[in-house]
Amino acid sequence: MNFWIGELLKVLIFFATAFVLGHWLVRRGVKVNYTRKIFHFVFIFSPLVLSSVLPFPASVKTTLVSGAVVLLCLVCLVEPVRRNSYFFSTCFAAIDRPEDQPYTLLWASTQLFATFMVVIAMVAWLNLYDRAVLIYMSVLVVGIGDGLAEPVGIRFGKHHYKTSALFTDRKYTRTIEGSLCVFLSGVLAVVLLSEHLSQTELILALVLIPIVMTLAEAFSPHTWDGPFLYLAGGSTSVLIVELSSVFAG
Repeated sequence: MNFWIGELLKVLIFFATAFVLGHWLVRRGVKVNYTRKIFHFVFIFSPLVLSSVLPFPASVKTTLVSGAVVLLCLVCLVEPVRRNSYFFSTCFAAIDRPEDQPYTLLWASTQLFATFMVVIAMVAWLNLYDRAVLIYMSVLVVGIGDGLAEPVGIRFGKHHYKTSALFTDRKYTRTIEGSLCVFLSGVLAVVLLSEHLSQTELILALVLIPIVMTLAEAFSPHTWDGPFLYLAGGSTSVLIVELSSVFAG
């Protein structure tokens, strides 16, 4: 029951946040790059808060159901629906960057699906070592580092580089300053999870996690950071555990 209550609250929070941000964008002229990233923070961290308030036994099944619920929410934002709905069109405005058109929903839906599949695989892999908690290093980097990279790059970015995107030859710009946010969030994530790491693992994590996650974000396709960051973070966490056992042996 807690799981389903949490899912209902999650959907309500998502749509309420998107509507407020979309209204803010339309009425106040706030940049969609900012409203999109505010929604990013809510999207990443509200499920974590809800699961702590309404705990339930997590499993592959609950993860798949949760992913399906999110994808169904995106169906409400397709053009035939939002064309006839002020509410859904306003919600969509909060995440619809002009440079992403006409691929906004395609990229969002495919990235979400790929991310859920990668997270399930990484958690299952880490669970073989009884270290599934280490997936939260990736969660923190995705939530904080990737969330701040774009607004920081827009506001303070001076050093630019290009990246590609799926389904198009168009090139997109990222910044070194934005990538630095990912690096620093990697350091922060390791420090916050340090109680779950041995001394050797902590040193290895401080060396590897920030660099690997920064490179994963830098070279991932535009708007498709999620699956690459979770894949990089999860596999690096396994490598850290393996290397630590080698050094200890």
